[in-house]
Amino acid sequence: MIKKQENRIPSISLKSFLTAVTFILFAALTIWWIMLLFLGNEEQNLIWAASYQAVALWGGISGLFIISRLWGGLKSVMGRAITYFSLGLLFQVFGQSVFSFYNITLHIQIPYPSFADIGFFGSIPFYIYGTVLLGKASRISISLKSFRNKLQAIVIPLLLLVISYVSFLLDYQVDFSNKLRILLDFGYPIGQAIYVSIAILVYILSRNILGGIMKNKIILVLIALVVQYVADYNFLYQNLRGTWINGGYGDYIYLFSYFVMSLALVRLMGIFSENSEMS
Repeated sequence: MIKKQENRIPSISLKSFLTAVTFILFAALTIWWIMLLFLGNEEQNLIWAASYQAVALWGGISGLFIISRLWGGLKSVMGRAITYFSLGLLFQVFGQSVFSFYNITLHIQIPYPSFADIGFFGSIPFYIYGTVLLGKASRISISLKSFRNKLQAIVIPLLLLVISYVSFLLDYQVDFSNKLRILLDFGYPIGQAIYVSIAILVYILSRNILGGIMKNKIILVLIALVVQYVADYNFLYQNLRGTWINGGYGDYIYLFSYFVMSLALVRLMGIFSENSEMS
C-alpha cells in the first residue's frame, strides 16, 4: 500500500492565494508604470524601478519557504528545482537592491560591472541547475541517446549564441583593461543561452509525459527564462550604447520576467498525484 503524501499536494485555497497576490502585485506595478509614462519624472521613475522587485521577492520567498516545502524541500527533485528557481529570483532581488541603492541613496550612476552583477549574474547558475532538475523531476532522460536529442541539444544553444553574437557581440570592442566586464559581456548571453536551451529541450521531451501535463507546466518556466534572457540582453545592449533609462521599457521587461517566473513556481505546486515518487 502506498502511503499518502499529503504534504506534496497543495490546497486549492493556498494556490489561489499565491496566484492572486502575484497577479495583484504585477497589475498594480503595471498600472503605476503606465501612469509614469505620462505623468512621471526621473525621481518617480527611480522609485518605481526600485519597487518592482517586490514581485521577484514575493515569488522567491513563496517558492523557497512554501512551494518547495510542499514537495519535501531539498529531499525531492521537484523541491530542489523550485528551490533553485526561487534562489535565482532572490539573487535578482539582490542585484536590483544594489542597483537602486546607487541610484536613490548615493545619487550616482551605477557602474558596470558592480556589486549588482553578483545578483544578476549569480542567478544564472541557479536557473541552469533548476532547469536540469525540472527535467529530472519530469522523468525525462536528457542523456542524448538518440540522434534527434543530440541534434536538438546542439542546434538550440548554437542558434541562441549565434543570435546573441550577431545582434550584440559582432561589433564588440574588447578592452583588456576591464577583464571582468569582458567576462560578464560574454558570460551573460552564454549562460542564458544554456538555461534557455535546456528548458527548450526539457519542454520538447516532456510532450508525452503524464499526458502532456508536464509540458503545460514547463512552458511557463520556459517563457519566464526566455523573457529573462531578453531582459538581460536588452540591458547589455542599451548599457553598451548609453541608452538605458531607469524605469523605462527595459525595467518593465524585468518586471514581466519576475511575474512569469513567480507564476510558474505557483503552477508547479500540483503537477504530480499523491502516488508520485520524488527522489
